[in-house]
Order: sequence, then C-alpha cells, then structure tokens
Amino acid sequence: MRGNVLRTSVVARATRPCERRLPHGRVARATYSALVILLSSVAALAEVKWTQLSPLPDREGFAGSFAGVTGGALIVAGGANFPDKKPWEGGKKVWYDRVFVLDQPDGDWKRVGPLPRPLGYGMSVTYRDALLCVGGSDVERHYPDAFRIEKQGDKFVTTALPALPKPIANMCGALAGDRLLIAGGQETPNATTALATLFELDLSANKPAWRELKPCPADGRILAVAAVVGDDFYLIGGASLSAGKDGKAERRYLRDAWRYRAGEWERLPDLPHPVVAAPSPAPVDARGGILILGGDDGSQVGVTPPQGHKGFAKSILRFDVATSTWQEAGETPAPRVTAPCARWNDTRVIPSGEALPGIRSPQVWSFTETEKGQH
Repeated sequence: MRGNVLRTSVVARATRPCERRLPHGRVARATYSALVILLSSVAALAEVKWTQLSPLPDREGFAGSFAGVTGGALIVAGGANFPDKKPWEGGKKVWYDRVFVLDQPDGDWKRVGPLPRPLGYGMSVTYRDALLCVGGSDVERHYPDAFRIEKQGDKFVTTALPALPKPIANMCGALAGDRLLIAGGQETPNATTALATLFELDLSANKPAWRELKPCPADGRILAVAAVVGDDFYLIGGASLSAGKDGKAERRYLRDAWRYRAGEWERLPDLPHPVVAAPSPAPVDARGGILILGGDDGSQVGVTPPQGHKGFAKSILRFDVATSTWQEAGETPAPRVTAPCARWNDTRVIPSGEALPGIRSPQVWSFTETEKGQH
C-alpha cells in the first residue's frame, strides 16, 4: 500500500514529564492510528503527517539495514531476515548485499548495484550527498569497515572510508557537522560484554582518521539510540550484556541517557521506561527536542510462544533539551525496531525493520512536521 497519509495536530501543555497520556488519534481511512507529537512544553501548535511509501520489494523486509540519501534519492541497503522459517521453527538468519533506491516519494523502488558484501546492523548517516555506512556484521563476524555510496551519473559508486579501530556491530551513531560519532556496540557475534567506547571521525580532515574519545562512564551497550543537538552527542538507552549460565550473552534493558559535550559525559534524567533498538539516529524536532520512536521496552521479554508477542512499544518519548525532561508524545502508527531513521528532504523515513521478534516488515514510513502557530 502506498501514499496513505495520517494527519493530526495538538496543543502541547507544559506538564511534568510523562504526567499525561495524549489521546489516540481517530482511525484514518487507511485504518492506521494517527500519531500526536508534542513539539515542546511551551505550548506550540503543530501538525504531524505520517505517510506510507512504497514498500521495499522483498516479501519479508529487513532488519539492520543502512539508509540515507544520495543524488536526491533515498537509498536502503543490506540488512537481514529469516526467508524460509522463523527462528522458533529452526530458521536461519540470512544477510543481504542488496541496495534499493527510491527516486521520488510517490515512486517505486528499484534495485541497483550490491554492497561490497552481505552486511547489516552497522550504522548509517547522510553526509554531503552520500550514504555513509560504518561497521556491521554478517553470518560469521563483525566488521570495522566503513564506506560511502554516492550517485555519480547513472551509477552508484562505493568508496572506502577509514576503517574503525575494531570490528563493531549493533552500535549507534550520529553526525555533528563534519564529525561522525560512533558509540557502543559489540565486537564479536558471541561477545558477552558490550562496548562503552566513543569514536570520532572528522570527515573534513585532509586525511580523516578515527579518534577514540572518552568512553561513556556507564554500562557498555548495544542497540542504543544516538542523537545530535548542536554540537552535543546523546546516547540513550540500549541493552548491556553479560554471560548467562549457559555462557551466552544475556541482555539487561537500560533506561539511562547521556550527553557528551566538550569532551565530558553528563548523565541526564532516566527514560520513563527502557528503550532498545528504536530507530536511530533519533530525529530532532523543530524546537530541538529528541524524539524516541518506540523501541523495545523489554515488557515482553520471554513471551512464549513467539507468536504471542503483541508488538513493540508504540509510545513516542520526547527529550526536551531546554528543560532536561522527558515527555510522552503520542504513538507511532507502525512501531519498528532495528531500523534506521534517515532524513529525506523535509521528511524523516523509517524503512523496514522488525515488526515482531524474528518478523520483519517491508513497509516504509515517513513523517513530516509542520508548525502551525503558537499560543
């Protein structure tokens, strides 16, 4: 289904963090729930429009893809799924090197040249009209590799970037001007500890090289959310790892949030609930608030059988940078985890991702924020 549009507006009231739950929007003709976003605690009137774009041309869809923009087109690459049987049926996860391009919001996807290898669960941003992909994994290992994909004429050209100091997957990252920052992650597929590292690549340098910055003074984490406001880098939620009785990694869902500013880390107020694998980098609204679009809150960990899972958290959380408070800010119509979030013109796009544990969706959603006035 393509072109389904959801609109809603709200007058945001100054409240204590998460004091009130906003009412659900009325069901639109496409039967999807409307999303309400609080723009700020200073009572801004806003409208948010959610649109479902053409789905990716894959029956299953992908988790852990890369996404960005080049040549004015949206590009989604790599990722993994279970093409034959689901995990609880003994199915095996498969990684892909496929690259898909969408030239126009009302167009259809086309497949272009492949990635250097099947790859997923790295991080991606758009920089100077190119998609930058960093780290990631395949069925056997994690990788330190980084590269850019750029449209040149009718071709999409892949160029190597400096490799990370170590292989990392399941990390998060964001772009602060010319600085690419990468936080956390997991060094090997069977690692029982997560990284607390922070790496920076100055893309404007004559010879860019990764630099290790001060690590976050908290648990290492995978599948956290990253954001940038101004020059400040934010690290939010995720899951720490430890060895279980069987020697395999066990996750602990995290609520803490951190800001890296001028070489130092500052702990921020905790999230109202844990957030793991929400779309990242997190979008920042018109007033500088960070939007956490759902995620896995851990409330259904261990639900059996897997078919009994009710889906991931729909709630949107907003961090008001000015007041350093969390607010509930409505719901997303299609909660996804392990999905990227990419800016395309004036929209934010969330392509594919997991709709349920082990189950992907080929759907592609975008939202646009429009300020209507103030009270």
